[in-house]
Amino acid sequence: MTEKIVNALQTQIEARLAGVEPEVEVLLAEVAGPTLRLFIDHPDGVTLELCERVSGHLGDFRERYALEVSSPGESRPLTKPEHFSRFVGRRVKVRLDEPTVVAARSGTIAEPPSAAGPRAKSIVGELVGATDSEVTLAAAEGVLTIPFDHIVRSNLVPGD
Repeated sequence: MTEKIVNALQTQIEARLAGVEPEVEVLLAEVAGPTLRLFIDHPDGVTLELCERVSGHLGDFRERYALEVSSPGESRPLTKPEHFSRFVGRRVKVRLDEPTVVAARSGTIAEPPSAAGPRAKSIVGELVGATDSEVTLAAAEGVLTIPFDHIVRSNLVPGD
């Protein structure tokens, strides 16, 4: 399923829940085959009862998909600029849209991947900065600034 369709599903779900569960934040909606997975968060934590309520509000989605609603867990997904800002100082794993050349000297991810250097599909490092358009990681490759439009998926690394 294309990313645009998944983003549209997440937007629809967020709009629906805003009216009935305004404190619930949809961290990630992903479609895997016939399953629609939602990772949610709440200021008071995510309980089984909250997951059941959220699922109940999404009856029409349950007609089209096997719906799974869960807490983010230790590997919490980071999908929005404010998520990255909230977790500066934590270790994260960032998966890029395609293997790219890591340009540690310049501190940016080079594009297109044509220069010499190590190629990276995923980068793990300490999140040292975040803006509305990019994140900065201190990784084994050096301090790297990665534009959001190159990030396919990102999450916290458990244990930190």
